[in-house]
Amino acid sequence: MKMEPGEWQVAGGSAVGEMPDRPLAIEARGLVKRFDGFTAVDGVDLSIPAGSIYGVLGPNGAGKTTTLRMLLGIIDPDAGVRRVLGAERPHDVSHLIGYLPEERGLYPAMKAYEAIAFVGALRGLPLAQGRKRGRELLEEHGLGYAADRQIRQLSKGMAQQVQILSTLVHQPRLVIFDEPFSGLDAINQGKLEKMMRALADGGTTVIFSTHVIAHAERLCDGIAIIAAGKVPFAGPVDVARNRIRSQVRLETREAEGSWRAALPADARADRKQDGSSFFYFPLPESGVEPLLRALIEGEAGILSLSIERAGLHDAFVAIAGEAAARALEENPDEEQRR
Repeated sequence: MKMEPGEWQVAGGSAVGEMPDRPLAIEARGLVKRFDGFTAVDGVDLSIPAGSIYGVLGPNGAGKTTTLRMLLGIIDPDAGVRRVLGAERPHDVSHLIGYLPEERGLYPAMKAYEAIAFVGALRGLPLAQGRKRGRELLEEHGLGYAADRQIRQLSKGMAQQVQILSTLVHQPRLVIFDEPFSGLDAINQGKLEKMMRALADGGTTVIFSTHVIAHAERLCDGIAIIAAGKVPFAGPVDVARNRIRSQVRLETREAEGSWRAALPADARADRKQDGSSFFYFPLPESGVEPLLRALIEGEAGILSLSIERAGLHDAFVAIAGEAAARALEENPDEEQRR
């Protein structure tokens, strides 16, 4: 199958938005992977622009890790094609890729800076250069004092930070993190988010899998939602959120009047003790201007009116279904190996 530069795609192949004016770091078409008769990934399409932050979002066991491993060339798809940094074979550009696997692991007897250098050497970086760069990275990220400590002497969180830095030592053009926030406290999660933004600002493509919607909503330019091995949506975060109409929150001094005809019939209403009324409903398709005109002409006595855009969680529910959303929140620190 010949691959051509594509557009952001949704299930069924319909375009949902124009691609940014930049080359693609990753293209994948129709990726399928089976294990012992079980289809873990079923027809995944992805188009990820270079220099973007891209989230692979889904519940445990949805197929996130399998998809990332196919993109990396760790495993080959049973069907479909992929192009990574312009190469049909991911191994041909492995020296340009940094990877943090879901299964964390460093040699316990190695010193922190040596562990970073070792991972860099696996990607083709000379060991001496990796040792120097390892010390620099640890210093830059507030861990310079731990450079000569063995991994076994570090806390779990510190060891994880060392492993994250090891993915960057060879200055890759593409970084793939598999559940990078698991096991980090709130402070270090914030530091990792800042690091991801800095990488993208410098032109590095950052891809990470997660089952925590808040991280994806704060960080990502685009997302792929994976549920049961399929991708019902892949594209810009704004397009996903636009699947749900914005919600209006309205508070009026009056409870009744001719203006009520401008509100949807199913608008939720709540009468307050002071006599004012509160309404919550989807923004009418005609927009806010006709609504405001009706409220003013009908003397509703507007106390407050706000329009709230749907969050990514609501979009996930609309796209993947409530069952997938519930599964997203279960066993948050136990990603299944699929």
